[in-house]
Amino acid sequence: MDNPVLWTLISIQIFMGAFDTLVHHEGSERLAWRPSQKTELRLHGVRNFFYAVIFLCFGWLEPHGVFTMLLTAILVAEVLITLWDFVEEDMTRKLPWTERINHTLLALNYGAILVLAAPVLWQWSFLPSALVPVSYGWWSVLSTVSALGVGLFSARDLLAAARSDRLGGPDPAGLVAALPPRRHILVTGGTGFIGQRLVEALVRGGHFVTVLTRDLRKADELEHPVRVITSLDLIHNAERFDAIVNLAGDPIASGLWTSGKRDRIIGSRVQMTEALQALVGRLDNKPACLINGSAIGWYGLRGDETLTEDANFEPAFVHEVCERWEQAAQELERDGVRVVLLRIGLVLGVEGGILAKLLTPFEFGGGGAMGSGRQWMSWIERDDLIRIIARAVADETLSGPVNATAPVPVRNAEFTRALAKALHRPAFLRLPAWLLSTALGDMGRETMLAGQRVVPAKLVAAGFRFRHPELAPMLQVITGTKTGAARAEEQEVRSLA
Repeated sequence: MDNPVLWTLISIQIFMGAFDTLVHHEGSERLAWRPSQKTELRLHGVRNFFYAVIFLCFGWLEPHGVFTMLLTAILVAEVLITLWDFVEEDMTRKLPWTERINHTLLALNYGAILVLAAPVLWQWSFLPSALVPVSYGWWSVLSTVSALGVGLFSARDLLAAARSDRLGGPDPAGLVAALPPRRHILVTGGTGFIGQRLVEALVRGGHFVTVLTRDLRKADELEHPVRVITSLDLIHNAERFDAIVNLAGDPIASGLWTSGKRDRIIGSRVQMTEALQALVGRLDNKPACLINGSAIGWYGLRGDETLTEDANFEPAFVHEVCERWEQAAQELERDGVRVVLLRIGLVLGVEGGILAKLLTPFEFGGGGAMGSGRQWMSWIERDDLIRIIARAVADETLSGPVNATAPVPVRNAEFTRALAKALHRPAFLRLPAWLLSTALGDMGRETMLAGQRVVPAKLVAAGFRFRHPELAPMLQVITGTKTGAARAEEQEVRSLA
């Protein structure tokens, strides 16, 4: 195999494969945390194991005789697994265009490798059976490093596939059990991390759902049947909605807070809420309530103070965003609509939000606290938030600000330890405060280095029961640990009792 052209093609295969794994499988697609991709993960795991064998063999051995036949069988098996993988991907997910192009180039390059390797393998197959040690210098070193890398991801994918059955959460329909049957609900922001789960729960629960979205491609991922519209103008005056859930808004914790970004963050929320006000004003039948998404950022940066719905605020950009949004929502009270201002904490779920961004670095041992680690994190598990939204729609006694957070907030250092323990990984690193402040400016200071110690006083007083009141047990459940799976089964049994 002492052929520079062949080794160049192998190197190209290595780098394109690494790009596909890190950018697509671990990055944009997050396959390890998608239960639907269990079969794809198994295929990747087996194929990566074969790649590890191929790289080690090409780098350090000349397989003769029967060993040549075994290597040839592995090379052919890789082709068959790849074809199976292509079919599985097309059946279970939509590939980004970059992944499709990369897969095409990988297939073409692999074909070229086989064409160059075939004559050599043919000659070796007639020699006496033996494994002859060889060395190709830096090419052998590259093949060894690559074998270790694909071997690591082989184990990672196979373990993730085994974990898949423990992900996914409870029956979505049960999350909206508080609602009367066959409600008509309008949801804005229904294609987001929270909105998708809400729509899924409502549809599974037998309710009629209309989703307003600007992104029809993401609407294809929604649970059906669901009505999707791109403008409120498409709603006729005679239509009837029992409730509106407003979750739309430009992401607040993505990118630097430039003046343009600040305007989009506030404008997207205020303009959508004003558009809902105009819609309600012309409807013949007014909805009973508006459940308006807000955030615990309304309280500003409050240090260690325990904050209920009656607490005051400290000035900050996050407060300004929430205040402007809530003011716009409260205008609907003039039309006799009950308005609930959900001040939502950090929403945790493996499918998206802040936790989705942390899982991969924590899984590979790169987790750690931010700054001092003493800042408070007031959180809520995503399915508990869906249950709160359903309760807010159904419970006529709830109005005004409602803290949508779990009853036991934690400091960032405790969050870090709990997540590392749930993933069975160490978390010794620490992101310095100066680095976050320098790199992210006010966004880093207000959303990562500061926090609020918020408690859900109204919900507790109303008798709402959280399925996940404490962080550590919750992380065990949603990350699919065996201990967490047993705890989830116990919760399901109690809920049915």
